[in-house]
Amino acid sequence: MDQNISQLQPRALWTYFSQICQVPRPSKKEEKIIAFLEQFAQGNKLSFKKDSVGNVLISIPASPGYENRKTVVLQSHLDMVCEKNSDVVHNFETDPIKPYIDGEWVKASGTTLGADCGIGIAAQMTVLTDKTLKHGPVECLFTVDEETGLTGAFALEQGFFTANILLNLDSEDEGELFIGCAGGIDTIATLPVKRSDVPPGLFALSVRVSGLTGGHSGDDINKGRGNAIKIMNRFLWEAYHFYGIRLVYIKGGNLRNAIPREAEALFLIQKGYKENLVAKFNIFADEIKREMLVTEPNLKLELSSAEMPASMLNEKQTEKLIGALYACPHGVHAMSYRMPGLVETSTNLASVKMPDNETIEITTSQRSDQESGKKDIATMVEAVFQLVGATIEHSDGYPGWTPNPNSEILRITESIYTEIFGNKPVVRSIHAGLECGLFLSKYPQLDMVSFGPTILGAHSPDERINIETASKFWSLLVHVLERIPVKED
Repeated sequence: MDQNISQLQPRALWTYFSQICQVPRPSKKEEKIIAFLEQFAQGNKLSFKKDSVGNVLISIPASPGYENRKTVVLQSHLDMVCEKNSDVVHNFETDPIKPYIDGEWVKASGTTLGADCGIGIAAQMTVLTDKTLKHGPVECLFTVDEETGLTGAFALEQGFFTANILLNLDSEDEGELFIGCAGGIDTIATLPVKRSDVPPGLFALSVRVSGLTGGHSGDDINKGRGNAIKIMNRFLWEAYHFYGIRLVYIKGGNLRNAIPREAEALFLIQKGYKENLVAKFNIFADEIKREMLVTEPNLKLELSSAEMPASMLNEKQTEKLIGALYACPHGVHAMSYRMPGLVETSTNLASVKMPDNETIEITTSQRSDQESGKKDIATMVEAVFQLVGATIEHSDGYPGWTPNPNSEILRITESIYTEIFGNKPVVRSIHAGLECGLFLSKYPQLDMVSFGPTILGAHSPDERINIETASKFWSLLVHVLERIPVKED
């Protein structure tokens, strides 16, 4: 494994990305990366400003001879998804990411890499410092908290930047140009914990699901990947209905925009049923592994003895919780008829947690490029958990980005891609959420397109960026900047 990624080409792009990996930047805790950019701007004598929530804008004037070109704003987000394998010791608030080269990919050691959207930040920094590039006036917008709330995009004020053309650098599929995205909303269900004493004659067991691929709850939702909570709950459902188990605790998943990779639960069973349950678990594990052999070859299910707890969930709550998790939809809800192959509406059962002994918190995330579809699937999830007496809270949500097939910047970018690479790019919408919908609501005159290198496994420790496509991404960006049209009189 080679860790010297700064030797890759284009060298400046990868050098900046390597530096970014050294700066902790969890969502809602971007102070260090903001300070890093401010020092970068000061060191290069660049115009720098920051708004009240931490969004940053760094600007450069036009290259000689390009003063009559339209101003363009390049945009990426500062935060990264912080996910790690359970056996990895890593503090995302203090520890650097450890990237390394593995063949044609750059990966991280046991954690998310942060190429989403670190490579976009690196590209902006390279544009800002490369004196050989030809371009009109350029503004580089760096937004905060894209991953967990779109806080920066929501708070962005009119007039913070001046450009009418925006190049979003937060896409993850080289060879594809994005001109639309899904809107989203979170639905959180909260149940009070109702416990009872543990009677004699019970035995404690722990069930654990791990080894799943996980991934982005938008981009990867249609790839048949397993949801650790749903898999584990299938077993708990059978264990309850056959043997009357009682839950003690349950937890799984982490982030609202990541498909859960791991889950575990502690439960109690009558001692006389233990051997039958173990046999049933072994059969269940074999069936699930065969069922998911293609999409989840590393799926791991474990059942083990555990220490006896002092209390357990009562019978009624055990039944309601297991039933609600089973009924809660997860995955693709509807495909698009306007853009074949695109997921129109989906929902992600993201996490179930017991943050204290008082509540059970279930977080889900819904996406759709139709506002009505987003509302419908969120209401469906709400209805499931209302049936078991949960308190429901919806996030504010964010709008989608309606495609504009007549976009001038799309036409320019598409033409340039075909010229330099010899094949036409795919033009489509993306099921993931981009900040572009919010930008458009504040700057309705914006003409936008989104592109990037190939990044796989985003939002999981399997995240990796393809080296060759990073070079193509950079080349496309350079050529598009050179071809930004002249200002209108």
